[in-house]
Amino acid sequence: MNHFTIVMEFLGDRQRFLKEVDQGVRIDIKIISLLIASSAFFGIYGAIIGSFSGPLQIISSAIKLPALYLLTLLICLPTLYLYEISLGCKRSFGQYLALLLAATSVISVMLFGFAPITFFFRLAIHNYQFFQLLNIVILGITGLIGINVFYQCMRFITEQEAEGKKNRTRLLKAWLVLYGFVGSQLGWILRPFFGDPGEPFAVFRDLESNFYMHVLQLIGRILGWG
Repeated sequence: MNHFTIVMEFLGDRQRFLKEVDQGVRIDIKIISLLIASSAFFGIYGAIIGSFSGPLQIISSAIKLPALYLLTLLICLPTLYLYEISLGCKRSFGQYLALLLAATSVISVMLFGFAPITFFFRLAIHNYQFFQLLNIVILGITGLIGINVFYQCMRFITEQEAEGKKNRTRLLKAWLVLYGFVGSQLGWILRPFFGDPGEPFAVFRDLESNFYMHVLQLIGRILGWG
């Protein structure tokens, strides 16, 4: 089967896709297809951002970018699932996984759409700090859109449930904030994704500071403040 068809089904007819997930239709197939398709799109984008620092970094980033999103999902989803279960929800873990993978696939498709632009700046501007910041912005924008898609998906499948609806909405918003923090910090732990051309290749860097301090320092360097 064409695994990319499932992604297109979600993008083209989201309501039908969500109804099928809520009814438990082809959950296993959806999970496998969404995982394969999104990993492919993430891998392509990862290879582009890793191209700033040679072939080893290209391979490393093509593997690590899909791993980043998958690990973030695996770390955060059990918290949401267990809390939902405690509120009486009867959906399976696989249904929640399919929903979050669907939202993640939206991020991967958008990154694939940004790939030509990113590749253009990779060739046109040989400024490592600018290239880093550009991609952090792109990853941030696509991540926020993906988070919003998951929020809308969850609201759609729970809109018929009267009990605990308000509490579950509050929980979902808090969980999405947690998801964003975990994802950004995990990206910092798994770095480098770009690979500093002035540094030797390394699969991982030593832990220091945090993602948010690094972004502030990066902006300062680009503006000539440090």
